[in-house]
Amino acid sequence: MTPKVESNETAADRDLVGSLARGLQVMEILAANPAGMTLTEMAEHAGLTRAGARRFLLTLVSTGYASQDGRKFMLSPRLLSLSRTWISNTSLWSFAEPFMRTLSQKLNESCSAAILADEDVVYVARVAGHRILSVALHVGTRLPALSTAMGRMLLSKLPDHELRAFLARAKIHAHTPKTITDPAKLERIIIDAGKRGYATMDEELEIGLRSIAVPIRNRDGEIVAAINISAQSVRFSIAEMEEKILPHLRETAGMIENYYVVH
Repeated sequence: MTPKVESNETAADRDLVGSLARGLQVMEILAANPAGMTLTEMAEHAGLTRAGARRFLLTLVSTGYASQDGRKFMLSPRLLSLSRTWISNTSLWSFAEPFMRTLSQKLNESCSAAILADEDVVYVARVAGHRILSVALHVGTRLPALSTAMGRMLLSKLPDHELRAFLARAKIHAHTPKTITDPAKLERIIIDAGKRGYATMDEELEIGLRSIAVPIRNRDGEIVAAINISAQSVRFSIAEMEEKILPHLRETAGMIENYYVVH
C-alpha cells in the first residue's frame, strides 16, 4: 500500500497556531488605533465575529497587554515594555548608542538607528538632539520605509526583483506635497542609494525635516540596520548634509561595525 504523501503546504500548516496568528493580528490593529477600538470595530477590521473578537480582546486585557475603558479597547504599556526588553538585549544596540550619542553631541542633531520590518522601519536606538522636531520619535516608533532615509537605505539591500515586488505591494502615501509616490522613481532612488552608500529624505515625511542615512553591516557585509542624522531644513540643505554630516555619519557607522565584528 502506497503511503499517503502530504503536500508541503499541508505539512507546514499543521505547525501553525491559527488562533495565535489571529491574536497577533488583533494586537497589530490595536497598535494602529491608539485611541482605542470598540468590539464591533475590531470585528470588522479583523474579519472576526463579535464573539471571536470579544474573546481575543478580553484575553489581551486579562494578560495585561490591553486595557478596557468603557466600550473601548486599547493596547497597554506592557507591550512597549516587552519590545524595549527585546531591543535592550540585542547586542548591537547595547554598544552602538554611545557612538551615536557622541555623534549627536558633535553635530547637535538627532541620531537614530532602525531596522526594516515589512513596509516600515522600526527605531531600535535614538539619541535626541536639542532642537525640537514635531515628529515624536522614540525606540519602537514605526515609520514608512519608503518615505525615510533609513528605510531607503535598508531597502537598497534587496535584489532588484524583490525590490520591484515590494514596491508593487507597498502602500505608498503622500505625507507632504514633496513625498515621492511614483514606484519607478522610488526604485531608481533606492538603487542609487545602494550604489552611493547613503540615502536622503527631503521633507517627504514632514515639511521642515531632512535626514541622511548610511548602512550598518555585519561581519558578512550584509546590511542589518541603518543610522541617520535628522535635522530641521532651515539648518541644512541636502547638499550641506552630504558635505558636513555624511563624513561623520560614515565614520560613526564604521566604528559601530568594527566594534560589532570584534565582539
